Amino acid sequence: MLKNHKTLLKRFTSSGFALLAGLLSVGAQEPVKKVKVVIVTLFEQGEDTGDKPGEFQLWAERYPLPEVIPLPHGNRDMRWNEEDGVLGIVTGIGTAKAAASITAVALDPRFDFSEAYWLLAGIAGFDPADASLASVCWVDWVVDGDLSHAIDIREAPEDWPTGRFPFRAKEPYGQPRPASEGSVFHLNENLTDWAYGLTKDIELTDTEGLQKRRSLHTDYPTAMKPPFVVKGSYLAAMNYWHGALLNEWANEWVKYWTDGEGEFVASAMEGSGMMIAMEFLNQSGIVDRDRVMMLRSASNYTMQWPGATAIQSKRGESIGSYSAFVPALESAYAIGSPVVREIVKNWERYETTLPGSEE
Repeated sequence: MLKNHKTLLKRFTSSGFALLAGLLSVGAQEPVKKVKVVIVTLFEQGEDTGDKPGEFQLWAERYPLPEVIPLPHGNRDMRWNEEDGVLGIVTGIGTAKAAASITAVALDPRFDFSEAYWLLAGIAGFDPADASLASVCWVDWVVDGDLSHAIDIREAPEDWPTGRFPFRAKEPYGQPRPASEGSVFHLNENLTDWAYGLTKDIELTDTEGLQKRRSLHTDYPTAMKPPFVVKGSYLAAMNYWHGALLNEWANEWVKYWTDGEGEFVASAMEGSGMMIAMEFLNQSGIVDRDRVMMLRSASNYTMQWPGATAIQSKRGESIGSYSAFVPALESAYAIGSPVVREIVKNWERYETTLPGSEE
């Protein structure tokens, strides 16, 4: 048995070195590509172009990103626009895949990411109190929703509002708040404000289907508005939660970790994984963590409408058939692409000076 393990380890090590050597040899043969912007999407349903779209397809087709660059050590091959210096990637769904994919891409010797901006552009569930379907949220805070302790609420003390409580804490929302350990990330405020200011007046596409679905949320006037651009906070959790009670938890969890500065708007998975990777990579100067931007567009609400149950609402929401799936993809591209083009157009300035920092 030990011999077999040693043989497997030797094969694995050899293949790993072979892959690294291959990448290094490619990097040695070709000039290193200077990346200006990395577009980070999380999933694609089929091909990059020409079929039913996921988060990546509109970028590949419309930006465009014509050149395919193999990524054998990652989730999916990348796409590249040589003229603009824009790279597009698909991390895969979930915080773990996001962290692994960002690290794999950033360490690829074929690229120089030292001055690159990173834009995560994906869909999410939105709190109906803060925005409507197909709206877009520029993210100020990313809060992780997984790193925690949990007991079933039925076994919790009677005065506890939830069975979830922070890692290394003894009760929900206790003070002093424990150290983050990857639970909260504040994005560059100046950069986020700049992106929001650049795009807040862009008119987003509305449809009869969106209007009909929005009209169910009669208790939330904001949820019934046409889609718009907002700033807010993003709860990133691998656990796909849904419903009014968990929506209340999400609001309180974000307030707790941001000391009341963040307002929960969007719920998705990958943001904290990406930020953990960026923090580590920033330590070595491989990336600049202050050049990270995130936007999420509303493909669905995070809770049911009045008169419905949480499970009735959730059963109608799944990847590819969310109530605002295609409009949310359109909104993410409509708001994200002007920011990318502005950075590329004025690269002589933004290579060394971050947008918003000079104002």
